[in-house]
Amino acid sequence: MEILPLKSYILFFAGSFALSLILTPLVRKLARATGQVAVPKDSRWHRKETALLGGVGIFVAMMTVLFVAAGLVDWSFPGRPYLPMVICFGAMFALGLADDIFDMDPQHKLAGQIVIASVLVFFGLRLGWTDSKTVNLFLTILWIVGITNAFNLLDNMDGLAAGVAFIAGAFLFLFLYLNPNSNTFAGPVLLMSATYLGAILGFLIYNFNPASIFMGDAGSLFIGFVLACLTVAGSPPHLRGTGFFNLLSVIAIPILILFIPILDTGFVSFMRKLFRRPISQGGRDHSSHRMVAIGFSERRAVLVLYAFSAMSGLIALAINYFSIGTSLVVIILYLLFVLFFWIYLAKVKVYQEKSILSDDASGVFTPILVEITYRRRLFEVLLDLVLISVAYYTSYLLRFEGAPGANLDFFLKSLPILIACQIIWFYIFGIYKGVWESTGVRELTGYIKAITAGTVMAMLIFLFVYRFQSFSRAVFVIYWILMLILVSLSRLSFRLLDEGVKRGGKKGKPTLIYGAGIGGQMAVKEIENNQELGLALVGFVDDKVRIHGRKILSYPVLGGRKDLEKIIKRHNISKVIISFKKQGTEKKKEIRKLCSGMNAEVEVVQMKLIIG
Repeated sequence: MEILPLKSYILFFAGSFALSLILTPLVRKLARATGQVAVPKDSRWHRKETALLGGVGIFVAMMTVLFVAAGLVDWSFPGRPYLPMVICFGAMFALGLADDIFDMDPQHKLAGQIVIASVLVFFGLRLGWTDSKTVNLFLTILWIVGITNAFNLLDNMDGLAAGVAFIAGAFLFLFLYLNPNSNTFAGPVLLMSATYLGAILGFLIYNFNPASIFMGDAGSLFIGFVLACLTVAGSPPHLRGTGFFNLLSVIAIPILILFIPILDTGFVSFMRKLFRRPISQGGRDHSSHRMVAIGFSERRAVLVLYAFSAMSGLIALAINYFSIGTSLVVIILYLLFVLFFWIYLAKVKVYQEKSILSDDASGVFTPILVEITYRRRLFEVLLDLVLISVAYYTSYLLRFEGAPGANLDFFLKSLPILIACQIIWFYIFGIYKGVWESTGVRELTGYIKAITAGTVMAMLIFLFVYRFQSFSRAVFVIYWILMLILVSLSRLSFRLLDEGVKRGGKKGKPTLIYGAGIGGQMAVKEIENNQELGLALVGFVDDKVRIHGRKILSYPVLGGRKDLEKIIKRHNISKVIISFKKQGTEKKKEIRKLCSGMNAEVEVVQMKLIIG
């Protein structure tokens, strides 16, 4: 089957979307009539009874339009692995539907998935990641079963699994359409992808927060299985050449396209293992749940994961257009960002047990992790090793416009010396003695000194040993700038995330602080770090006219005493905190009198610092 014009795929997508849009409310009505509803549980996220069987609409819409489209374009099934693939789609859907209705044991469900995946492998659907057919066979089964279960686990919040599946499927479609020569049978995969995307989007309209219907296991297993099969079918049947970049592009593209379900599954499995919880057991410990726990709304948590999925997909598309060096740098930087964000999420307390990164955590592995990451600083040293290499190589890419060429030999020759010099000066300046959560301007000054000293020392060695021949001074200037940015962002990562989360996740009583001095700023820190107070800071009021309209710790100074009544009404203030050290009691009485005259139910309290 040849690649069709884009308008044909759009037409099939639209047909599947329209059919899914019509079928989903009918399935919702059927589910409610037959009692197929998800009942709220302590281990589940939803808080109200919600119709199941949304996967029925997805399955019927995709299959109906797929067979109609196959007939219209004269798609010949015989002799291809696609008819067995379509039959296995139906088998996986049936397995999920049986689980929804009869509540199957996890081991029985897993056995069924392995059997279905093995049937597909028997009919020729295999990855071509290695030169060994035996290894490829097992990798294919592992990939299909793993991705299928990843989407099953990802279906933990309104619109999450369906949205991520749509984004991943869209990037897979774009990759195959823009690179038709990457796969011999791209045409059928594109056709299946178009109908798949339409069915998913039609369901997502009803599944996005607040969801009126869930897809159930019939849907989550089906969409994960289909996407796993499409990525296998869309991959090259065998490696073309033996180069590292070829291997990277072949393996990285499907992994990046499905990065979020893979990441969330690995993250949850690892965390549950550390806390000795069964991986198959439901819980509120997924990435999305942790985001809500730190202050995100449900919608925002889902949208953040959508953004990560889209970013991964964009990188997968870009690999074919970037050089090997640029691709590696982009992937490493993205993975570092992901690493810091998910370490931050790992610190969120979602169970009664202590977080694995807390000093007083329990468990066999936790003390080892704490010792490695915090006391012995091994993690920081290894991280800096990566940052130095990335910054130095990127400086070569920028200096020589993405093509270092013969200069690559000088990079490889000089990198070990630069690493040694930089690590030595990091140690001398006490970089490895700091605590990331409290990193501030003083620490940044130390970073500047350490990076400067390391760079200068390396240059002096190159001057002495090689007389600096064939080395570019501009490379080291660029390196210094990049290294300062990377080190600063890495050390400030937790603090930046804290600031972003606290600004974006305001929940609680609208609160005003009277007094923007030191006491008021201390009150801000306490409100931000103590969620049990249940306060959402709106801003400051201060009698100093010169600071009106400005921001302190990112919060506005809304006015002075004469503006207080207007501010309280406009922002619906529930609490006013007096932060004055002197005459605080008098000011508290004055504000209470003002609120009484307004007939406003505003609690007025005075801040006190107690040491003892």
